[in-house]
Amino acid sequence: MTRIDAKFAELKAEGRKAFVAYIMAGDPDYDRSMEVLRGMPGAGVDIIELGLPFTDPMADGHTIQLAGQRALEAGQTLEKTLQMVRSFREEDDTTPIVLMGYYNPIYSRGVARFLEEAVEAGIDGLIIVDLPPEEDDELCLPAQAAGMNFIRLATPTTDDTRLPKVMQNTSGFVYYVSITGITGAAAADAADVAPEVARIKSTTNLPVIVGFGIRTPDTAKAIAGVADGCVVGSAIVAEIGAGKSKGDILSFVAALADGAHKG
Repeated sequence: MTRIDAKFAELKAEGRKAFVAYIMAGDPDYDRSMEVLRGMPGAGVDIIELGLPFTDPMADGHTIQLAGQRALEAGQTLEKTLQMVRSFREEDDTTPIVLMGYYNPIYSRGVARFLEEAVEAGIDGLIIVDLPPEEDDELCLPAQAAGMNFIRLATPTTDDTRLPKVMQNTSGFVYYVSITGITGAAAADAADVAPEVARIKSTTNLPVIVGFGIRTPDTAKAIAGVADGCVVGSAIVAEIGAGKSKGDILSFVAALADGAHKG
């Protein structure tokens, strides 16, 4: 059982929905990013998604693209991202961390080496947005053999023919993308999301977490109310990009978490 599996079992026993929060590793620099990362569990975050900066983030909107650029310009690397997780684990050995990004940095490092280092650092799962199920031999199956969850995205365009293929080797949870397009492009609508979550849950026993387009505590509550939880990324990254203090950022995160937990 991974930390992700344990967290969802704990939440289910408590009758609570999950709040998942995303930040870009190294944004705006290593030290300030590390401060926010360390503060997230105390702000009510159940699972942390840690973005891996990449030069060509095709699935990300303007806000997260800029975060990646800031991180790269500040010298963030895959090695430094792994070090962030190692440092986090010195104080917190229970909060799940999912590394989210693109395959190129992992491929460049070498899959076997990366997986060994990621497990040692304390990463629990991967979301690699540019590896489809047809490429499961590349990273998904080796990652699961190494004891990590491989979390897949389902979208409004994932039809009933495609969905079983997407679910085939998914573990941990399913990330449902509430809107068509890039991150931060539109607002999520619980009325539109609910039937899609039900459709996915008819094919899997995994929790379904909804992301994209969630910016307020009320929206987090509404979306979590029709799913097993929600993810907020761009709204948090925008606070970081605006130069807010660690306290202000974590207060914003805490309000979102409170909304999700009431869902």
